[in-house]
Amino acid sequence: MEHNGALDSLLQEERVFRPLPQLVIEANVNPQEYDAAVRNGNDDYLSYWEDAARELDWFRKWNQVLDDSNPPFYRWFPGAKCNIVYNALDRHITTANKNKLALIWEGETGDTQKFTYYELYRAVNRFANALRSLGIKKGDRVVIYMSPLPETIIAMLAVAKIGAVHCMVFAGFSAKALRERINDAQAKLVITADGFYRNGRPINLKKVIDEAVEGCDSVDTVVVVHRANVQVEMNEPRDLWYEALVRQESPECPTEVMDANDMLFLLYSSGTTGKPKGIVHGHGGYMVGVHRSLNWVFDIKPTDIFCCTADVGWITGHSYVVYGPLMAGTTTVLYEGHPLYPQADRMWDVIAKYGVTIFYTAPTLIRMLMRFGTQYPKMHDLSTLRLLGSVGEPINPEAWVWFYKNIGRSECPIIDTWWQTETGSFIICPFPISLLKPGSVFKPLPGIEADVVDEQGNPVPPGKGGQLILKRPWPSMLLGLYKDPERYKEAYWSQVPGAYLAGDVARKDEDGYIWIQGRSDDVLNIAGHRIGTAELESALVAHRAVAEAAVIGVPDSIKGEVAKAFVILNEDYNDPEDPDELLKQLKDHIRRELGPVAVVKSIEIREKLPKTRSGKIMRRILKAEEMGEDVGDTSTLEND
Repeated sequence: MEHNGALDSLLQEERVFRPLPQLVIEANVNPQEYDAAVRNGNDDYLSYWEDAARELDWFRKWNQVLDDSNPPFYRWFPGAKCNIVYNALDRHITTANKNKLALIWEGETGDTQKFTYYELYRAVNRFANALRSLGIKKGDRVVIYMSPLPETIIAMLAVAKIGAVHCMVFAGFSAKALRERINDAQAKLVITADGFYRNGRPINLKKVIDEAVEGCDSVDTVVVVHRANVQVEMNEPRDLWYEALVRQESPECPTEVMDANDMLFLLYSSGTTGKPKGIVHGHGGYMVGVHRSLNWVFDIKPTDIFCCTADVGWITGHSYVVYGPLMAGTTTVLYEGHPLYPQADRMWDVIAKYGVTIFYTAPTLIRMLMRFGTQYPKMHDLSTLRLLGSVGEPINPEAWVWFYKNIGRSECPIIDTWWQTETGSFIICPFPISLLKPGSVFKPLPGIEADVVDEQGNPVPPGKGGQLILKRPWPSMLLGLYKDPERYKEAYWSQVPGAYLAGDVARKDEDGYIWIQGRSDDVLNIAGHRIGTAELESALVAHRAVAEAAVIGVPDSIKGEVAKAFVILNEDYNDPEDPDELLKQLKDHIRRELGPVAVVKSIEIREKLPKTRSGKIMRRILKAEEMGEDVGDTSTLEND
């Protein structure tokens, strides 16, 4: 059987959901405008992105929209002068947004803080002045190792305001993983907190920092925020309290004028597959992509309250907790703690309490909360919600429908977004006006050209899976990998000439909708049929007994490879008296859903699955355990 590197597509999802007429009428981009934007983006994508750039403030205009003279090192808006913080804060201070709430923060213990744009602007200026007084200057790297606190956002913005480079490291990483990132970035300063709250108990962060910076010759200063009042050791003169540092500083601070392609931040990949990659984003193109995508895709209105559950340490936190909402002049809700503390209704309580209108979260969180049934959502008034969003991994259709019906009241479109740390902003996703198919990420945004191709780079027919590629550059793309241009070319641009290789497998249906089938590394080859793990996992989760599932391939003497599944059962599921009966039911269910090609040799029931702290299942650890191999680096595990 000849497949030409294409994947078999087994999961057939035929449900279609239409937006409410009122929502279409009130959308920022109506169907006619959307069609025109798609045409403009296809016919003259540079003109399309230039129009998007004009929506922001620049200190000096660009010489050209795109310099593509040295591919794949594309440079957007060369010659332009800007600073993303000017667009996120400074420009609002002369408008009606000045006294509008920029940030509502809620700690796990129930304490809250609120900042208007003016208050946030002044707090950022104070810390920016303090950083300058500590000798931090344009181009210096600053590592931020903090939980979701107001000071985390203040620190990011202050670093960027003075032209330094922030490198956020998620506050769950081990000292070893943190040290590796500090040394690679050659950071001069580290910002942290004494601790934070997680699942009802304080976690000491400073202790991790102390261990990590041993042997980091580049670090001169550690700034510590008071949060959890845990006992910490302050090593003078290196360690300084944040509150003492900013107390006497001026609330006014000039914003550094940056080139459009100067480095804004360095964000390391999670390290789940080998040495972490330092992904570099700049000021100009990144702010254009993030600003246009948030305003159009999430249909931002002056009255919106936006809540994204992503940690600030990941790219979703950078783009759609910090920079995107602030550039849009909207109000963001940031929650510090665990979504199940003190019980499984915490996120629904946050939505009801603050009147959240847009809720953007991950499939992992949705499936986690699904396990507890509908009792908790029913305890809260979720009627303020008008849009829901999904990010981070493919969302299986059953989780999509549960989210739509029980959280969105069958009225809120689900904006399922495909993008990556490398892409900086949304690449493939619907608009609120789109016809939605559960589990599909819809089509590329206007100005983006994507395709699904085989191993030779040829487009695959509808219904067949292949490699997802982007066929031309886009403004918010990474500038490269830190100090590693050859790895950048090899990892992303070498397989399909002139195209960016996403590393995901996908398929297009007959309507042009794109369905993500999993990572390229997670493709199974069962008796010559190449199958994405996401389809098998979706089929399992569609069974009423299963809350979450992970699938790996294991060697088989006859079929070459077969699937093994690991599942977590729903809380309210009553086990049959014979446990083998459930496993038989699940195998029969998969065959009914996907056909005889989907051979699952065995199913193991577990209490938990190995996940990164951003919620992605680490299948390589399951596979290593199954094969009796070394599990490798586990510093990114939620429960290391």
